[in-house]
Amino acid sequence: MAVLFICRLSWAAPPEVPPPDIAAPAWILLDHDSGQMLAEKNSDKPLPPASLTKLMTAYVLFGKLKSGNLSLNDKISISRRAAQARGARLFLRAGSMARVEDLLKGMLAISANDATMALVEHTEKHEATFVMLMNVAARALELRQTVFMNATGHDENGHVSSARDLARLTSALIREFPEYYPWFARKEFTYNEITQHNHNALLWRDPSVDGVKTGQTRSAGYCLSSSSRRDGMRLIATVLGARDESARVRSGQKLLEHGFQHFETRLLYAADVPALRVRLWMGDQSTLPLGVRRNLYLTLPRGWHDKLQARLVVREALAAPVQQGQVMGTLALELDRQPYAEYPLVALKEIETGNVFQRTIDRIQLWLQ
Repeated sequence: MAVLFICRLSWAAPPEVPPPDIAAPAWILLDHDSGQMLAEKNSDKPLPPASLTKLMTAYVLFGKLKSGNLSLNDKISISRRAAQARGARLFLRAGSMARVEDLLKGMLAISANDATMALVEHTEKHEATFVMLMNVAARALELRQTVFMNATGHDENGHVSSARDLARLTSALIREFPEYYPWFARKEFTYNEITQHNHNALLWRDPSVDGVKTGQTRSAGYCLSSSSRRDGMRLIATVLGARDESARVRSGQKLLEHGFQHFETRLLYAADVPALRVRLWMGDQSTLPLGVRRNLYLTLPRGWHDKLQARLVVREALAAPVQQGQVMGTLALELDRQPYAEYPLVALKEIETGNVFQRTIDRIQLWLQ
């Protein structure tokens, strides 16, 4: 049977929204749900990430918690090397014991390097082995400009990432480890009767901001990856190389405000929820639900969702057997009456070939048609 095709001679595009003026050499604004880039400058340029490195350190450690290879209640003996780590610290004492949960919270809330090294040594003994896992995870997440040389983020030749990679890593943390993400919103952390404050000033300035991480070194300048959720829309703003703390905060805030003011994200189709049901021939069931594999979110300039239309294009006379996930058609989006995007429509359940009686009835019905 024939297949309907969408004309691809002219593709629609919403109007470009002028980006804000950001006082940093590299930055990006990303929608978390749709993955769409809303504004950027030098977002793929490899730059030192400072303590934003710990986003990947946390990603690897959260993975170990999920797999059962690490427990929040594990007690760690603090080595001399960990206790002497430079930079932000929990002031751990060599030979003392500390819980994994406390060390993780210290690493995320105040960027404690001694807590970071204690966790790294506990899980992989040697930092180099842990860093190898960080780079493997970076490849799996397709972070193309990222190479880690250490787990804390201190300046080192070849230790680089990009604004785009770090924003995507932030999104992966939120998506894959929602149970731990609230730790990034802690404004302070107390350990051994010493209270220290999170350096992410946006946590105080904007109640919709709930993370995620700051960083600063001589080579990296002032860095920030921040996330905010308003009215069901989550944005991620990553800034690298700002000249000072004030510029870092203003840049992050300006990017988030720009995104919420000018863009809107909507869930068009939910994963595993039928977008339509079609007649299926020769099967042990006569109808087949079709939908999308993943939640389909779309971010457009405000007001442009009203210009969006969807067409569900399915092959004629679909016949069993059908495997779950098998592509059976196309979801075609049109924007302002022009083709905009296409997504596969897949079978949401498996349907086997029907028995002889069912197949005979279907053949008769097809013949009558």
